[in-house]
This record gives sequence, C-alpha cells and structure tokens, in this order.
Amino acid sequence: MTDLVLVTGATGTVGSAVADQLREAETSVRVRIATRNPSRTDANAEGDDSETVEFDFERPETWGSALEDVDRLFLVRPPNVGVDRLREFADAAARVGVRHVVYLSVLGAGKNPLLPHYRMERHLEGAGVAYTFLRAANFMQNFSEIHRPDVVEHDEIFVPAGGGEMGFVDARDVAAVGVAALTEPGHENRAYDVTGPEALDCDEVAEAFSDALDRPVSYPNPSILRFARRMRSRGVPYPMIAVMVVLYTVTRLGLSGRVSDDAERVLGREPRGFREFVSDCADCFRR
Repeated sequence: MTDLVLVTGATGTVGSAVADQLREAETSVRVRIATRNPSRTDANAEGDDSETVEFDFERPETWGSALEDVDRLFLVRPPNVGVDRLREFADAAARVGVRHVVYLSVLGAGKNPLLPHYRMERHLEGAGVAYTFLRAANFMQNFSEIHRPDVVEHDEIFVPAGGGEMGFVDARDVAAVGVAALTEPGHENRAYDVTGPEALDCDEVAEAFSDALDRPVSYPNPSILRFARRMRSRGVPYPMIAVMVVLYTVTRLGLSGRVSDDAERVLGREPRGFREFVSDCADCFRR
C-alpha cells in the first residue's frame, strides 16, 4: 500500500514547501494537506492528486478525518497553539497508527528546557512512534516575510540580535530534509541540526542586501523593546512576537551561530547560502 503523509502547517513557510516538494518528488507517497480553510489552498488544482482536509489543532473534532489512514506526519506547532494541545494531537496520531512523525523544531531545542520545542521533543520520544526532529536555524525567509517591510520601507535589518551570529537556513532546504525523512528509510529516531553553510551577523546580512539590491541597507541593532513595539504596530500577534524575542535573545547570547553539516549529509549537496537566497528573492525587496 502507498503511504499517506499528512502535512500540518501546510500554508506556512516550511509546511507549504514540504507539501510542494512531496507533490513534485518521484515517490509513491500520497499527500494530504491539513488546513483550517481548505477552500483557500490550491492543492486541488488540475493535475494535482493530493487532497485537502479541514483541520484545526484547537478543534479536536477535526482530527479524526485528518488522521484517517495516515502513515506519516509532518508536524508543525503554530505559535498560538500550546504544547499540551500538540501533545494531545501527537498521542491521537499514535493511537490511530501513524508510524513516523517528522517534527519541525528549532536549533538548540535539544538542550534548552525554556523552549516549547524541547518539551515537545521529549514527549515524542516516548509517544510510541518513530520520530525525526528538524532543529532548524533562523529562516532566511523571515526577511522576505515578516521582516520585509523593514527592508523595503526603511532599508533596515530590524531585529534585536545584537552582535550575535546566526546559521541562517533556507526554508526550502529545511523542507527538503523533511521530505527525505518522510520518504526515505534511515531517518527514524534522529535529530538533525538544519542550518545554512555559514554563520552571519546582521551587519553581514545588511551587506548582502546592500549588494543585491544596489542600495544601502543598514543594521540599527534595535533593543528588544523597540523591536516589539514595531512588530506590534504592524499587528503581529503577541505570541509570534514572544517567539521571535526568545529566538533573538538566544542569538544575542551568542548561542545561534552553530553551523552543521546535517543538511548536506542528508541532501547530498550543500544547502543554499544567504546571498543566493537574497539574489533569488531580490524582486520582493524592490520598491
């Protein structure tokens, strides 16, 4: 029988890339897209044999149909969903026969009890299913998504990272590692630190943007308070701001600069560098 893969977070940065790459991959897996609003996805476009199902972590009545006949699960925790609810869903998945959960975690989660991902990883280790943890570094796509207005309107890299370095990773590469774990043997009960090929501080990030966009982009090194105020002025939800503050505080402490070769070993190629990402996405930063 062909394995059925359920992708949660399928409209998000990594989940959408996982869904796309699974559909494009030369494998026999079937893909089910879990989303709160099935009518807003393009998963049922002509020539696409994946399916969509209504799903909401906060509505357990949607879990049964989403998990029916599922063999493998790509699990993403939305910032507004508590760990307790995610644990309940993981337990439900185990009860109905899901064999393998690939969980999108964050770099450092294996040793940092302050991170919700740490608690979720520990739970999955005892949930009775095979697991793969994708401990991803800061996404390059954060700049083309939530931080894009800072670059476009202010020519700024406006994040409270201090002088810390980050091993930025392209979400497309995180997704590719996830797809490998979902479709190939040998990734069960493993944790991968998924980073890009180099660690950069935000002055170097600003320089990469300046070169690609042919205009000066600076790094004002804002305080956490200034950062939170600007994000809130744009209507960014408090839970999302809190997550970003935690992650950038880790960077300020010098704990985000680790670079791993895990992605290269899984993919058989070097992951994308930051300048390649900026070049690929340069048009979205034009005025």
